[in-house]
Amino acid sequence: MFSDAIDKQNKDGQSGDLAILFDRKTNKFLAAGLYDPDSPIRIKLFQFHDKANIDAEWFDQKVKNAFELRAQLLETDTNSYRFIFGENDGLPGFIADVYDHVLVVKLYSKIWFPYLKDLLPALIKYSKCTTGILRLSRRVQEDKSQDFFKDGQLLFGALEEEEIIFREHGLRFTANVVRGHKTGYFLDHRHNRQRVGALAKGKKVLDVFAYAGGFSVHALVGSAHEVISVDISKQALHMAEKNVELNDHSGKHQIIVGDAFEILADLNQQSKQYDLIVIDPPSFAKKKDEVEAAKKQYIRLAALGSSLIARGGTLLLASCSSRISKDDFKDACFKGIKQSGKSPRILEETEHDIDHPIGFEEGAYLKTIYLRF
Repeated sequence: MFSDAIDKQNKDGQSGDLAILFDRKTNKFLAAGLYDPDSPIRIKLFQFHDKANIDAEWFDQKVKNAFELRAQLLETDTNSYRFIFGENDGLPGFIADVYDHVLVVKLYSKIWFPYLKDLLPALIKYSKCTTGILRLSRRVQEDKSQDFFKDGQLLFGALEEEEIIFREHGLRFTANVVRGHKTGYFLDHRHNRQRVGALAKGKKVLDVFAYAGGFSVHALVGSAHEVISVDISKQALHMAEKNVELNDHSGKHQIIVGDAFEILADLNQQSKQYDLIVIDPPSFAKKKDEVEAAKKQYIRLAALGSSLIARGGTLLLASCSSRISKDDFKDACFKGIKQSGKSPRILEETEHDIDHPIGFEEGAYLKTIYLRF
């Protein structure tokens, strides 16, 4: 609930205080959540309509419900997953990912500090993790009102190495759970990476914004003839090379460090052609006033990518910008493709993997389109 939606409150609240909402007319219970004085979203709501005791048993049930939603994924040869997906699992601002035996908790608000004692036992019980690491958002790190919790802090167990090897549908990857981006890896594209692996046999593949090479590895193990990984971060591509080496394949792997737009333009000038191209950029619209500029970026990427696709090839275009709707993203993609003079058909459209459930409209941030030329 935003601060300007609060008509009145009976006293000043501290970070993490339990807040109870009542209807201004009937004075009946509406919802409960945690008070966050440092955020315009003043109350992070998690209990609606029915009253409840917010205690260890309540948190255990929330964690159990989340774990059961992931049951189908955990029947595969996969031991890495998003255990708690914030608001979508009813715990706003609270993220928990699992990498093999390591649980990584990331907090986007300090309201959760008092409740770790209730949440951690439940998380350990269901995940059976033996090590826990705490990660903090930049905003929480910059808050100097407390000095007990630190980014990268060991919560329980022991950690011999920062880089953890985990499995994703039988393939092996690494995540730096202490210093890596987010919690160490991007898990939401798992099903798309597997799909790219199934499409890659005998193909020449271009993986743009490759980061740690998730799509690249699946393509190589899927018997791609050649895979080129492109990213502006040399460190990220170093991780990609390590992930490639962890898996058996016979294809050729090459990395290109640099700005994706410039590299795509250069490859077009060289008249290069690829059978399968993955373009999965970071979020272009983290703020409302960045939306229009983001649409232009998607148009550019679609135009550049579609010009590089060989006849019969497949282009995967993705957006993780929550402020860009699915329809606006598709519209931008086809505006860009039109510039290339090609007319592909939509092969498939996907959203989040099973461990990233969508609990509310704005939670559907990931959009992916497969286009066959």
